[in-house]
Amino acid sequence: MSQYLFQQLINGLALGSLYALVAIGFSMIYGIVRLINFAHGDLVMIGAFATLGMLFYGTPWPVTLLVVLLVGALAGATIQTVVFRPMLGAPQVTGFIASLAVSITIQNSALMLLSGQPRNFLFPEAMRQRVSLGGVSASLTDLVIIGLTLTLIAILFVIVYRTRLGRAMRATAENLMAARLMGIGVNRTILAAFAIGSALAAVAGLFWGGKFGQIDPLLGSVPGLKAFIACVIGGVGSIGGAMLGGYILGLAEVLFVGLLPQAYAGYRDTFVFSLLILILLIKPSGLFVRHVEERA
Repeated sequence: MSQYLFQQLINGLALGSLYALVAIGFSMIYGIVRLINFAHGDLVMIGAFATLGMLFYGTPWPVTLLVVLLVGALAGATIQTVVFRPMLGAPQVTGFIASLAVSITIQNSALMLLSGQPRNFLFPEAMRQRVSLGGVSASLTDLVIIGLTLTLIAILFVIVYRTRLGRAMRATAENLMAARLMGIGVNRTILAAFAIGSALAAVAGLFWGGKFGQIDPLLGSVPGLKAFIACVIGGVGSIGGAMLGGYILGLAEVLFVGLLPQAYAGYRDTFVFSLLILILLIKPSGLFVRHVEERA
């Protein structure tokens, strides 16, 4: 395998990791409350600026990661409590419009507080080294992004499939009213889903800044939209599908730009949406969901 192709694969996996982290939150929230939360991408921006603040004070990286997870969880829990909890049971379009309003509010508040000036964002010098892997090399930043993302996703799967909270989340996703009648604390379960999904999105903001080197208050728009596409590709409501959809989208996007002539590089978004349309034509429910039924 040539060095160039190997680097493109690593770039694709790193970008796919970012999409996967955000897409999982989309799927968790939709699976439980049937809400497409378009404010979810703005948690990426919040995580990026939280990281920048921690780096300003010289906070060690392990502590920074934990703080960013906490900030994302608190932000997601606050949004759910203040905005979405009172709307529980309302028509889906109500939540959809509310999520757009929340997104615009977060973005404009960030612009007023932080200005629209982009900030430079660099990982420490040691993180920007290249690592030799046999006859090829890869960016340590990309390897860290891939490794930490897979670790966080593995922890999430343990929570969802091996804990009492996970059982409550899956029961609520299956039938909210039945879960309530069985004594499950539905409000607490929904709050936990928002907090966990938002924490992962905030960590994606940490990684996004480190990979691309610059952040701004509108940072969350692009990864949020792309993660939603990844979620649809994998199957809305499926955590595993969202993860795989993120990696498929990241690899496809990078390989499209990296392997085709340079003249086509500016059309990467056209390719992304064309891929989405093609998949929806073939598998309307997503690649990894057999059938989607309305919850009782």
